[in-house]
Amino acid sequence: MSANPRDAGVGAGRRDGAFEREPARRVFAAELRECRYQFRDGEDEKSPTFVLLPTGERSNRIFLVGTLTEKTRQGEQNIFYRGLVVDPTGTFFIMAGSYQPEAMQQLAKIETPAFVAVIGKPNLYQKPDGSVLVSVRVESITVVDKDTRDLWTLDAAARTLDRIDAFSKGGSPDIAKAKEQYPSLDPSVFRKTAYDALAQIRI
Repeated sequence: MSANPRDAGVGAGRRDGAFEREPARRVFAAELRECRYQFRDGEDEKSPTFVLLPTGERSNRIFLVGTLTEKTRQGEQNIFYRGLVVDPTGTFFIMAGSYQPEAMQQLAKIETPAFVAVIGKPNLYQKPDGSVLVSVRVESITVVDKDTRDLWTLDAAARTLDRIDAFSKGGSPDIAKAKEQYPSLDPSVFRKTAYDALAQIRI
């Protein structure tokens, strides 16, 4: 599976009873780490699971680009890899294991530090102390260059600002749910996040 930006937006969820891949959202680390609400869209086991972004959009898959700064191999029989990917706003926690053998092999071969493009599924994990860790289960990871990282930053900023504008207008069930789930979080803080991210790149 390619982590090409052109491939990341393909998919439109469920249509006519058939399952298709959900589009991969461009989300900054600063927003993803604030996610606290996860839900399944449907009753059966194969129904997709989503996290609800604070800016009011559901996400089953995300597309991110940043610097892989660290990776560790863990486990003996059930081997998996964890990694840290840094974008201009913060850190993504990524992982790939036996359920994603191709992604695990891709991650294993990459030497840090390196710019990488990742497509994966966000997941919320509640720790024993009650805090929530947001991680991304990797479907595909590819080494890219700085220009690709900068272009992704532009795109992620534009998508973030679009979500904030839509949030201010309201109207969708997901936006209503976000207001309910994140009552103390003002999505407009991510406007500054987007502009700060843009200030860190040069194109």
